[in-house]
Amino acid sequence: MVAASLIGTTIEWYDYFLYGSAAALVFGHVFFPKSDPLTGTLLSFLTYAIGFAARPLGALVFGHFGDRIGRKKLLVLSLLLMGGATTLIGCLPTHNQVGVAAPVMLTALRLVQGFALGGEWGGAVLLVSEHGDRRRRGFWASWPQGGAPAGNLLAAGVLSLMTAVQSDAAFLAWGWRVPFLLSAVLVMVGLWIRLAVDESPLFKAALAAAEQRTEPQKPPLVAVLRDHWRDVLVAMGARMAENISYYVMTTFVLAYAVGQAHLPKQTALNAVLIGSAIQFALIPLFGALSDRVGRKPVYLVGAVGVGIWSFVFFGMVDTKDFASLVTAVTVGLVFHSMMYAPQAAFFSELFATRTRYSGASIGAQFSSVAAGAPAPLIATALLKDYGSATPIAVYVAIAAAITVLAVLCGRETRGADLAEADDARVDSVKADTTV
Repeated sequence: MVAASLIGTTIEWYDYFLYGSAAALVFGHVFFPKSDPLTGTLLSFLTYAIGFAARPLGALVFGHFGDRIGRKKLLVLSLLLMGGATTLIGCLPTHNQVGVAAPVMLTALRLVQGFALGGEWGGAVLLVSEHGDRRRRGFWASWPQGGAPAGNLLAAGVLSLMTAVQSDAAFLAWGWRVPFLLSAVLVMVGLWIRLAVDESPLFKAALAAAEQRTEPQKPPLVAVLRDHWRDVLVAMGARMAENISYYVMTTFVLAYAVGQAHLPKQTALNAVLIGSAIQFALIPLFGALSDRVGRKPVYLVGAVGVGIWSFVFFGMVDTKDFASLVTAVTVGLVFHSMMYAPQAAFFSELFATRTRYSGASIGAQFSSVAAGAPAPLIATALLKDYGSATPIAVYVAIAAAITVLAVLCGRETRGADLAEADDARVDSVKADTTV
């Protein structure tokens, strides 16, 4: 179960992060060649950000049907959509070949990626959360979260390999396509594993109980907004620092290191590669720590840490020293891990089973439109306007303050019984009906 969720999310995040890395290093040259370098990067990050706009729609659609017919079917569909879109990006003609149609097609495929990822995250973490026991839910649910650094590790690794064995001209001509085409092979592997997974037993029980009730069932979205709107707001606020810091320190840093610090592409990619490898190892450890001390304390330390570290981060990159660059990225990802690791269990424990897919997905993905989507775009614009990274650090710190406030307003969920949450919701509905 854990392996199926981890491998599936790794492939999905590989596809998604591959686009971000390529937007920082390649797409400005290939799809926006008539712009100056920084404007080209800005435009390619704009297509990157547009993908986030489709994530809330994916959260709504996948959440609704995932709460109605099950997690497994929707996870298979999300993997097919993501893999298909990524493979097609590798086949796209360039701006020099077909003109403005090239970036238009690129944007359309990015929207499909965003739609698929909007439904993937909630289903993957719930499938593990609903199988595990309450005492170690933070540890087991953190493994699908490891798919993000694993996917980034894989994407940065393949791109780093291609830049190492090719000249810049060859890489821009055709080498960048190889990692995208590789997605077709990875999706086949992911489907083979994911199709073998059984549906969540907790969802089966909740579905059976729902079928025996005589009162009409409200759509999951309506139930979430009626019963869990505070929890949705907590989840959205908790995502701000986690989402913004991650995309600044793994995606925007590639453009900054190459364009401002004048470091080679491979050097920047290798720094993200090393940081992602360390993060992958740390996520289960922080997930286990949240089982011992609580979700909120671990999350809060990560949010405060990333807000402070943002002021150190760019100064270390500006040294142009590889060890300093690796340290900057790695420490930033350590603090990010402290938020990201307990997030899966934390969000899962906020909602009842028949609304959990919708609630967790809405809370996570709607915030991504305001957080991760514009983060590289805002960072690039701030750099262009002020010629300094200090405003970017302030931007990350403000996001950290929002997250601290949101988490403090949330309830501690460590050790929550997910079945009891369903029973409490049933009792609440009965009471409302009686009144």
